[in-house]
Amino acid sequence: DKGTFNELDKLVNHRCTNFGMEKKQIAGDGMVTGYGKIDGRPVFVYAYDFTAHGGSLSETNAAKIVKVQQLALKTGAPVIALNDSGGARIQEGVNSLAGYASIFYQNTIASGVIPQISAILGPCAGGACYSPALTDFIFMVKEKSHMFITGPDVVKTVTNEEVGKEELGGAYTHSSKSGVTHFMCDNEEETLMSIRELLSFLPSNNMEDAPLVPCNDDIHRQVEALQTVIPEDPNMPYDIKDIIEPVLDNQYFFEVMPHFAKNVVVGFGRLGGRSVGIVANQPAWLAGVLDIDASDKAARFIRFCDCFNIPLITFEDVPGFLPGTIQEHNGIIRHGAKIVYAYAEATVPKVTLITRKAYGGAYIVMSSKPTGADVNLAYPQAEIAVMGAAGAVNILYRKSTPEEKQEIIKDYEDKFSNPYCAAERGLIDEVIMPRDTRYKLIQALEMCHNKNQSNPPKKHGNMPL
Repeated sequence: DKGTFNELDKLVNHRCTNFGMEKKQIAGDGMVTGYGKIDGRPVFVYAYDFTAHGGSLSETNAAKIVKVQQLALKTGAPVIALNDSGGARIQEGVNSLAGYASIFYQNTIASGVIPQISAILGPCAGGACYSPALTDFIFMVKEKSHMFITGPDVVKTVTNEEVGKEELGGAYTHSSKSGVTHFMCDNEEETLMSIRELLSFLPSNNMEDAPLVPCNDDIHRQVEALQTVIPEDPNMPYDIKDIIEPVLDNQYFFEVMPHFAKNVVVGFGRLGGRSVGIVANQPAWLAGVLDIDASDKAARFIRFCDCFNIPLITFEDVPGFLPGTIQEHNGIIRHGAKIVYAYAEATVPKVTLITRKAYGGAYIVMSSKPTGADVNLAYPQAEIAVMGAAGAVNILYRKSTPEEKQEIIKDYEDKFSNPYCAAERGLIDEVIMPRDTRYKLIQALEMCHNKNQSNPPKKHGNMPL
């Protein structure tokens, strides 16, 4: 907010005398730290100044960062890091490396207590990469931000690969391939405005709730368009965001990681003025199946929301896990287990809506009733089964003729390809009409608002990382 920033340690300087550094004294030592307000709420900021010693990290400015991190933790306020650094200050040797270690330690201690946000506004190389990776969200700027542990020259020397900075560690690479970054922006101004917007959905710390925003969108609003979003053919794709966006307050959805693992959609919105975290399968991309990247993306987002008391809304349309040797050999079992672990561990209100398919193990992990979901809803066309009708019949009646199989498939669909069998057993709380989705979700959230649940005392669980 304008006029609220207070700079700390602006006169601090380095103490290095190696390689003529005693003659290169700059007030602040290339690091700006301080505190201010965003939307009237306190935040702490530290920013590397690339014009001073290339934004390199010294022992002194590491201490400045640690001071801000500790103040943020004590006062329960978010930390924003603006990274533009060439890495460790070589002239200081191990002292600079120790500075990184202290920063990483504070990142870890603050994780789950206060929101930590990193913006990469230039180079971020070597050890400098690990602090952003330990924070909750990373923003990068197209064609300007670069993150890599080893740069193109080292890569060429060691592996003989020819690769440029943009391809190796640019914003697009980390947004779409590695999944390191959560947001890719066109310029620095958009980056900073997006950080402000992200913070509007979050509490200042884990002991608070996210800000309650006045809601001028009728909570009883019906959305007739939802009646026809899902195709009659269960094998036809549709965009899950055509269901998510219309039911949220003012039809606004703040998507996180939109370019990575597109078969799962995650992000923030509001229902009745309250912040919610959205997790959804995306039938328009790989039919919404769960794979390694989608599992990692969803699990981390679920855990973030649970850390900061943000209710979870799950839109489920999942035919299963992606089959194949690549997925199996790279650990889809271990990665897929992350989702069920994250949902089961989460104690925030959890509401699940099955829009169409919910098959097999993928149905279980997507916030099913037995894994701790509070309210489970389904549309009339929902199919909750071990697998699709054709697959089940081909296994159970493999020796039958095609004509016999078609008759059995119809019988299987009548019995299992609907939400009513699950509803009879209490696994679905209510079958709702699509037009009523907004009000039903808000009702469920209001009912769960005072939910009080805690897990057994423990140091921490052993998540399948």
